Amino acid sequence: MLLEKFYIINQHMMYIEGVLDENGKLISKVHQDDKTFLVDRSPLEILKDSIKFIGYDYRGAKATAKWLLGEINLCPVMVNPILGICVFPDPSITSVEAILFNPAHIIRTTSHHGKTRIEFSNGYILDIKRKLSSFNHKLQAAEQLRKLTVEIGKNPKSFILDPNKKRILHNISKRKSYNKKK
Repeated sequence: MLLEKFYIINQHMMYIEGVLDENGKLISKVHQDDKTFLVDRSPLEILKDSIKFIGYDYRGAKATAKWLLGEINLCPVMVNPILGICVFPDPSITSVEAILFNPAHIIRTTSHHGKTRIEFSNGYILDIKRKLSSFNHKLQAAEQLRKLTVEIGKNPKSFILDPNKKRILHNISKRKSYNKKK
């Protein structure tokens, strides 16, 4: 299999899994919608490189996600807000078994023999050792982060801050206004 030295997450990436090379070093196996290849960097390094590539940093992206979504475990991260690319880890990104998923390519999730079966946009199927409800919760949080980030980018004045929760409360542009005619 082809071994690349560097990779930036793009809209074709379905998921990235950590694998050990022949020397026991953690590298990545990148699954795009049209090809699969190895990258001589860990999933976390690829994630950090990809966010840095567009002028942001991982810590800031993670802090923003927690600010928008609240304090949730295994928080998703916006990799590229311009292209609307969001990823979430399963399990933790620091785990050797970490897989980074791009929710844009996940078509369906089902329970299969106590595992979660994931069907991707290209028809590929992956089974992981995770309860369906747990995986779907992470998937939903990632979709919510992507939608919030894209909407805020398009219309930044449409959201208000709840100072008590220290995060975005709701979209005020969706409120109905009633004008009474006199």
